[in-house]
Amino acid sequence: MAETTGDRPATGEGPGRVLVAVYGVFALAAGARAAVQLSTRFAEAPVAYLLSALAAAVYVVATVALARGGRRVALVAITVELVGVLVVGTLSLVDRAAFPDETVWSAYGRGYLFIPLVLPVVGLLYLRRTARTPSR
Repeated sequence: MAETTGDRPATGEGPGRVLVAVYGVFALAAGARAAVQLSTRFAEAPVAYLLSALAAAVYVVATVALARGGRRVALVAITVELVGVLVVGTLSLVDRAAFPDETVWSAYGRGYLFIPLVLPVVGLLYLRRTARTPSR
């Protein structure tokens, strides 16, 4: 179980457990999707399928970091996730030919009910909310 530091709750406890669970589900979903795409249809859309694999890796890192209380690693992973979903989401709408098949982050996560767009925002807000405030 993650430890608390001072009056700062551990990221994997309380409401953080829900966040860890959602990240875990997305790690599994994106990983399974990428594995199937890469093993069966790689030649059709290699960039899209590799981006799905990248998304899965980012979700795994975020899940583990949040569960173990690794705030800095979680912050980096979730920031990479937000940048990824914004960049890939925009590019997938601007240049549809570059993405002949969808990734987890295509169209800002439209295929996943836009959760990939909302999740990093919630994650960053949660990390900020649970950050230790300096003593006065």
